[in-house]
Amino acid sequence: MLKRKMYDYLLNWKKTKSKECLLIKGARQVGKTYLVRQFGKAEYESFIEINFHMQSSLKVIFEGDRSAEEIYKRITANIPAIRLIPGKTLIFLDEIQKCADARTALKFLAEDGRYDVIASGSLLGLSYGQDDDREVKEVESIPVGYEKSVMMYSLDFEEFLWAYGYEADTIDYLRSFYESKEKIPPETNQKFDSILREYIVVGGMPEVVADFMEHKDFGRVQEIQDKLIASYADDISQHAKGAEKVKVRKCYDSIPRQLAKENKKFKYSEVESKATARKFGDSIQWLSDANMAYICCNTTTPMLPLNAYEKDNEFKLYINDTGLLLALFGFATKQALLNGNLKGFAKGGIYENFVAETLIKNGYSLHYYKPDDNSELEFIIEKDGEVIPIEVKAGNTATKSLNSFIENYSPSIAYKLVSGNVGEADGKITLPHYLTMFI
Repeated sequence: MLKRKMYDYLLNWKKTKSKECLLIKGARQVGKTYLVRQFGKAEYESFIEINFHMQSSLKVIFEGDRSAEEIYKRITANIPAIRLIPGKTLIFLDEIQKCADARTALKFLAEDGRYDVIASGSLLGLSYGQDDDREVKEVESIPVGYEKSVMMYSLDFEEFLWAYGYEADTIDYLRSFYESKEKIPPETNQKFDSILREYIVVGGMPEVVADFMEHKDFGRVQEIQDKLIASYADDISQHAKGAEKVKVRKCYDSIPRQLAKENKKFKYSEVESKATARKFGDSIQWLSDANMAYICCNTTTPMLPLNAYEKDNEFKLYINDTGLLLALFGFATKQALLNGNLKGFAKGGIYENFVAETLIKNGYSLHYYKPDDNSELEFIIEKDGEVIPIEVKAGNTATKSLNSFIENYSPSIAYKLVSGNVGEADGKITLPHYLTMFI
């Protein structure tokens, strides 16, 4: 059983929540259903699960009168042998995007407050009109103020270490080097750099991680990842509208090619010859809204708020799980990375994708800074009321762009992420890639 940070979030919600239902969003296969099911069975006397994809007939529960009294009455009429215990029951509405009436009803269930309610679903980021699934209808009324939304992702590197069996004291030990800026003992640094390479190859999808921890078989990892990628392709074919289906798939398939180049700015011409934003712009937004890819915009001015200075026509795309990116690159690339002999621009793209994924999971939005053709910082983030630069190196080479940023803007912290050890000099902090989890 994988330990997830989201479980602690759910415990805190149960303990402190006001009159709000919880809505868990996230890409498919990140573990939403499994986690809520585990939480409901462990923390409540009664757990009731309704999956609108598997049990479409139960949509009738939310049709007609939407008062909480009538909804609960219809639950007992349509689901035999359940118990509704005030204050001790969790009702889980899974794949809620398939039942617009249930989403609207969250307001009335929250107002009633007798039972805790968690809703979840994939592709909830798609707006009405983006989704071609005939079962998905427009929500009549979003229950603003009555639902609390939270995003769930695949396992981050710290959760991967937990799965490996490392306890909190080991995490605290690693954190001490991040905070003190002291060098990590070489054997420790090498060990965790090696585990990071495994994480990059395996990724954080729970099914993949659980199987890897049991079998330690990278061939099995590839097979499961191929299955997950196929399920993403199915989502595109089912949910993207009309001609958008082919365009979304082309954009997704082009991401690994674009990350393998020196200039990782997304180019529509890499998707299709002579292609333009007019043709493929909506497809990029679809991938972002579906949480299958992350958009990282170039920012003209490194000042708060960064989104006010975004250049919409200049951006990079990163895959939502670096393990899936490596699966798309193929097994030979995985082998080279694990053995420490991967070379070329693809290596830089892989480590950038890992850092992008980690920053997203840590709650940051993604931006990069490229003021001219001779300078580029892979990421700049909003942290503690200022803009913090992050330069990502696949190895441990010179940092001309970061040095220039420090000289021009004097940030209180500047990070250089490398395949190396901790260090501090000339206004920048050097960290091994795996310590990104503490930024």
